[in-house]
Amino acid sequence: MLYLFAGDDAKKKLSAYEHFLKSLPKGTESFFISRNNFNKMQIESFYSGAGLFFGKCAIVFSDILEYEENRDFILGKLSLMEQSENYFVFLEAKLNKPILDNFKKARGQLNIFELPKEKKEKFDNFLLANAFAGRDKLNLWIYFRQAVSRGVVMEELVGVLFWRAKDMLLKRNLGKFSEDELKNFTSQISYLLPKARKDGRDAEAAFEHFLLGSF
Repeated sequence: MLYLFAGDDAKKKLSAYEHFLKSLPKGTESFFISRNNFNKMQIESFYSGAGLFFGKCAIVFSDILEYEENRDFILGKLSLMEQSENYFVFLEAKLNKPILDNFKKARGQLNIFELPKEKKEKFDNFLLANAFAGRDKLNLWIYFRQAVSRGVVMEELVGVLFWRAKDMLLKRNLGKFSEDELKNFTSQISYLLPKARKDGRDAEAAFEHFLLGSF
């Protein structure tokens, strides 16, 4: 089963996406995939059969199609995803017509949310990433609240923070953190949203609490 939530009206898109997640059958396992943990073999396993320890699952892709190295692979598998018993969900920004046509051809359910041109305003996620890198808790919280108020999807914020922490580790540019602190941060944030939703907690509140207690 294939679902697309796309467009630059982030608030409406997020609302529809959250409503969709809540409508899934109880006990549905969720997996979140971004550029940082994109694994072709794992993705193939999701549409080729059910999991060993759960029935149907939801695989949520966040801003995957903007990266050329993954786009062709995904577009070539849309029909298989639509035929699967699992839920394949894509959270994307504004997409061009050829990509949308691929989803239509695969008979996916398209949910497109666009802002009027005069109202379009995109939050700079790197403000959040830079506040984290500088261990600036106050601005980290301020930018988090600004992002939420503009309707930025939680998975998008998780992705940019995960990327920044990983980048600091890879470049050995630890800033005001220890290596263990950054490794612990990347480990915890990867499972933060799936665990919160599995436990029935509000994802936004869980994310905010995690950020305020992360250092």
